[in-house]
Amino acid sequence: MEECIRTEQKLGFDRVRQAIQDRCSTDFAASRTLNEQFCTDRDEIARRLRLTDEMRVVLMFEEGFPTSGYIDAVGFLSPLQESAYHIDVLSLGKLGTLLDTVRRILSFFGSVREGVYPELARMVKPVAYYPEVLRRVESILDRHGEIRDNASPELQEIRRALKNTEASLSKKAQAVLKAAQAAGWADSDTGINIRDGKYLVPVAAGSKRKVPGYVYDTSSTGKTVFIEPLEVMELENEILALRAQEELEIERILIAFSDFLRPYVPDIIGEAQYIGEVDFLMAKARVAMEYAAGMPVISDDGRLVLRKARHPLLEKALAKEGRSMVPLSLELNPSKHILLISGPNAGGKSVCLKTTGLLQYMFQWGMLVPTSETSELPVFDRIMISIGDDQSIDNDLSTYSSFLKEMKEMLRSADGRTLVLIDEFGSGTEPAAGGAIAEAILAELDRRGVYGVITTHYTNLKLYASGSETGVVNGAMQFDAARIEPLFKLETGMPGNSFAFEMARKTGLPESIVKDAEARAGEEYVGIERNLRRIARGRRVLDEKIKKVKHTEGALESVTAEYQKELENLQQERRSILEAAHREAEQIVKGAGREVERTIREIRESQADRERTKAARASLQGFLGAIAEKKTKDEYIERKIEKIRRRTDAGGRRAGTGATATAAARKEETLKVGEKVRVKASGLVGEVATISRREATVIIGNLHSTVPVDGLERISSGEYRQASGASAARPRLVRDPAIAERRLRFKPELDVRGERLGDALDIVMHYIDDAIMVDVPSVRIIHGKGTGALHEEIQKYLRTVPGVASVADEDVRNGGSGVTIVIFG
Repeated sequence: MEECIRTEQKLGFDRVRQAIQDRCSTDFAASRTLNEQFCTDRDEIARRLRLTDEMRVVLMFEEGFPTSGYIDAVGFLSPLQESAYHIDVLSLGKLGTLLDTVRRILSFFGSVREGVYPELARMVKPVAYYPEVLRRVESILDRHGEIRDNASPELQEIRRALKNTEASLSKKAQAVLKAAQAAGWADSDTGINIRDGKYLVPVAAGSKRKVPGYVYDTSSTGKTVFIEPLEVMELENEILALRAQEELEIERILIAFSDFLRPYVPDIIGEAQYIGEVDFLMAKARVAMEYAAGMPVISDDGRLVLRKARHPLLEKALAKEGRSMVPLSLELNPSKHILLISGPNAGGKSVCLKTTGLLQYMFQWGMLVPTSETSELPVFDRIMISIGDDQSIDNDLSTYSSFLKEMKEMLRSADGRTLVLIDEFGSGTEPAAGGAIAEAILAELDRRGVYGVITTHYTNLKLYASGSETGVVNGAMQFDAARIEPLFKLETGMPGNSFAFEMARKTGLPESIVKDAEARAGEEYVGIERNLRRIARGRRVLDEKIKKVKHTEGALESVTAEYQKELENLQQERRSILEAAHREAEQIVKGAGREVERTIREIRESQADRERTKAARASLQGFLGAIAEKKTKDEYIERKIEKIRRRTDAGGRRAGTGATATAAARKEETLKVGEKVRVKASGLVGEVATISRREATVIIGNLHSTVPVDGLERISSGEYRQASGASAARPRLVRDPAIAERRLRFKPELDVRGERLGDALDIVMHYIDDAIMVDVPSVRIIHGKGTGALHEEIQKYLRTVPGVASVADEDVRNGGSGVTIVIFG
């Protein structure tokens, strides 16, 4: 396991795995991504690839496939198998989302033609779905995730009584206030105060004993007391009792539903696992689409062929810099199974090696790869690598000692079903000895039929690969000697040049030093390097010429085909015109003949001589024939041209209509209960507890918040975990019993005259919170003029409240600066 982790880190596959995990919506899918392993079974690899490829096609072209509603459900479903547990309201909403998603997936696969997505259809076939369970969930919960009033007759009766009692409470409080005002115990312009869900009547301090009840608070001046009337207290106690009954009835409903659900739980857990598996496949498919990846051919003859392969991580990094990546193409086969790449430093040797290794690992993990779909990849039992410097002070290993240790491990298990990747083969020690050891290891790997991509600078290894009897082939990274810069293109069949002396000159090393180095290297070495450069230049010139010839041939073939098609069209038009002309000419001639016969009859009847009759007939036929020929040629051709023009115009209009339809954007799916979201304004994350057309209740930590739907965005489970922290407690829905009272009894006017500054601000804060919650457009706050302190501090506070659009004084005719008008935006 540790070796696999090291291999993934060296190749960069750990970052590919993380990219997939970040796109998972469920913890189940994220766990699947983490636990999926490198596979050596050909059939299993093929199955994984087909599933991912089919899902990629579905996401690209099928608008009817559900891409939302993927939530974790195994966690709350598993305990329900025991009779001691029952489901809660939030989990019931999640269950409804889960079942609805399963229903939509089954409906999608039921509507597509058989054989279009065979692997996905095979995967969905054993999924059990029970419509009755979803129907029962929907009979208990409304579309906002709240318990319906008619979930049971008892609950309906309790809520009806609760509504009536709340209405009576408001009326009773108003009646007590009016009686106090009539008796002169309370000011005529005061109103009912609601604090902490309690209805309070403001009474003059001297009359407080005249109103039966409990003194809840006193104003800052001490002139006014706020009394909770005894009659109101009795009604509030009734409401509390009804609330308790409501909670007990809801719990009874949930227990009864849990008992009904229990026999289905094992199958529904299977549905939840299926949903997680689909989420996992969608995450893989989305990453594959991001990488422009496809499904390669699984090789049966030992050929490893990469065509236009791209390193996905490097390509993404280059794109950020506005640069493009040069695709890689190479081939290994049983006769030439090791590629030895040489060339200048920073020329792309290591990128070729890592691209080959990463794409092979992705392929055997079951991931689509960024390469042409005509590429062929075999199945290896293992991938062994020696990349980078693994020297260790703790283990007393130098760079070269570490390299030798890795070579020992390779030689211990490498065979014909092994892919080895070795970077800078043999470096790290004295060149002569290092080169000799490297050549001996290379020869042994060659003898065993090991597949590999190896980079090196050693000349003796290049010479070994040049032998016709070896299974090693040379490869060179192309280099522009004129501009002294790499081209990042791999060329197989010839060794590469290090261009060390050229690069030394480019970096500004003194010419005398460079010439001295060339002299010390010896004429033989310099000659080899010079010949390699000459061969490389000649090869590039030849390639350019071949490329131009192929381009010219292609253009010529295209033009020839175009002219041939045009000629065939002209010939076809000509045949059509001639045939039509002949038909019309025949009709005209027949008509003319009848006219001649009529003329002859007339002549005979007039007893003209025979010769004159013949002459008249011949003259008439010649005249009519000339007219028919000219008319046929002119008018028929004009009609044909007009017909072709109309057909062309109609085709263009159809093409334009098709393009417009293709460009239509997909509709974004609505949020579901239980999905993880981020609040755009604050960046906080949570779970959707209830949702309506415009607003949603989001569980954030241990609190719930009502947020506009357009202020939320769907996030993955990975983003949720990252934002909320791994140790965050599971969200709980906390109910405030005072919310219902605030919604029902809210008044658009608040009077804080006579209150101390601190108390007044506290009252205003609570009042504004209630106003925002019940979504009123504006409110009036009466604070009086006095010294102006209340006016100034209240307005200063209001201007800091999010959601307040404007704060202004009332019109002078209605109180002026003694009243503040608050408008919400």
